[in-house]
Amino acid sequence: MKKSLTANHSRDSETLHAAAVSAGSGVDPLRRAFLNLSMMGVTGLIFGLGPRAQGNPAATKGRALALAADQLTYLSIQEIAAQIRSKNVSPVEVTQACLARIEALNGALNAFITVTAESALADARIAESEVRHGRWRGPLHGVPIALKDLIDTAGVRTTAASALYKDRIPTEDATVVRRLKEAGAILLGKLNMHELAYGGTSVPSFYGRVSNPWELQRMTGGSSGGSAAAVAAGLCYAALGSDTGGSIREPAALCGVVGLKPTYGRVSNRGVIPLVWSLDHVGPLTRTVTDSAIVLQAIAGYDPADIVSQNHPVGRYPESAAAPAALRVGLPREFFYADLDPEIRAAIDRALKVLVTAGAKLVDVPLEVSTDRTVFRAEAYATQAENIAKTPELFLPETLAKFKAGAAIDAPSYIRARRELEQLRRSTVSVFSSVDVLVTPTTRVTAPKAADYPQTIDGAMALDGQLLHNTRPFNLFGLPAISVPCGFTTTGLPIGMQISGPPWEERRVLNAARAFEAATEWHTRRPPLPQQAHS
Repeated sequence: MKKSLTANHSRDSETLHAAAVSAGSGVDPLRRAFLNLSMMGVTGLIFGLGPRAQGNPAATKGRALALAADQLTYLSIQEIAAQIRSKNVSPVEVTQACLARIEALNGALNAFITVTAESALADARIAESEVRHGRWRGPLHGVPIALKDLIDTAGVRTTAASALYKDRIPTEDATVVRRLKEAGAILLGKLNMHELAYGGTSVPSFYGRVSNPWELQRMTGGSSGGSAAAVAAGLCYAALGSDTGGSIREPAALCGVVGLKPTYGRVSNRGVIPLVWSLDHVGPLTRTVTDSAIVLQAIAGYDPADIVSQNHPVGRYPESAAAPAALRVGLPREFFYADLDPEIRAAIDRALKVLVTAGAKLVDVPLEVSTDRTVFRAEAYATQAENIAKTPELFLPETLAKFKAGAAIDAPSYIRARRELEQLRRSTVSVFSSVDVLVTPTTRVTAPKAADYPQTIDGAMALDGQLLHNTRPFNLFGLPAISVPCGFTTTGLPIGMQISGPPWEERRVLNAARAFEAATEWHTRRPPLPQQAHS
């Protein structure tokens, strides 16, 4: 059932530096990016060190104001932050542009469940005043973003796309929401998703399926489908999603954006409706790698109120460092490169050639992968056992069946599986003794047609398994992993490449991803939404 939009009344973080914008000529762009990554960080980029921020200020004065709303909302966070800080554009104007685009396109996309227009504009006016008086909080100050609708927002309903929570209004913000507000971000509202985050398509939702901006008849992936669609369509500059089996990275790949799953415990889960406590992660979806680093900088950090949060400093880039040695790229082919769609295989092969041309070394590596779902199913059932007993009719049938699949798992089986999970996480780290990062396709298939969604529960679960095949293992490993655009099919559907690194090494993962992004142009493509939305 599709609902209309509603308008609701209603830390300083550790510093994570990320990739630099490549500059100059005469040097291979990927190698240049690797060199620059050692020398520059996000802070330098925001303060005008990147080439797009250089030049005569008088020549660029008013440029953002002259942009059409859709052009304005497609600027990166890095770019719009520079415009806001220099007062070329105000947070109010930027927020109005996003709200106008939501109004124009959300009917086709169904990405938002709730739009908090009034509070967003009120917060934008406060940000505008702060910036005007020199109280700039950082690169998210005055920048509109949106939240997956399982992240608690005080006074604003948080539904997890389920009838179970359709009237649920939290009294407190989730930790990540509080930190975003402290960073000055403008919250536009809550995004549609696969019901209760239990699936990889964003078709089952109490509020109707989410449509893929690249082809409205296609699935977005999930469960953070609304987050990926909103970012891809320029409805917001970034979105937060959650990732239990690939729910940030897989929809990012299918919608042609960047999706980052941090190390398990890096970002607080407090105030986020759980699916599987041992595997849940919160992270950003953005249009560039640098933007993902900017959002991560705001939301990362130890939270004593979250029992899985780890007090592990994010750290800084040194201001000056020697150029890194040639990147050693591990390819775990046996599990992750099998049964690929031919166009995905071709795109990944081309992406690997980009890395090799820049001097990276490809190394085939063995990687133990578990497909056991005991922990997932047992903990998922535990999160909803009480609701299943009291109000089973409030779940969509497919979602209810998935949760009930964990009911028969006994305590000894769960305890053994949970111990094996910890052993797997410890043993997996050893792969990085011979390589710096792992690279795989994010998905084995491209976005399926919504009309092909299986009619049986078994079929739906099999589709989830197909879509999340390459992302699920990294939730078990607990490793940081990012999906970046690496190509398109002949019919114009996005393809993603997944890069992962050792625990707590988001910087390394972001370096590699940003270097690849700097050498390619896949992330600059935009979906043909204006024509689709009005057809």
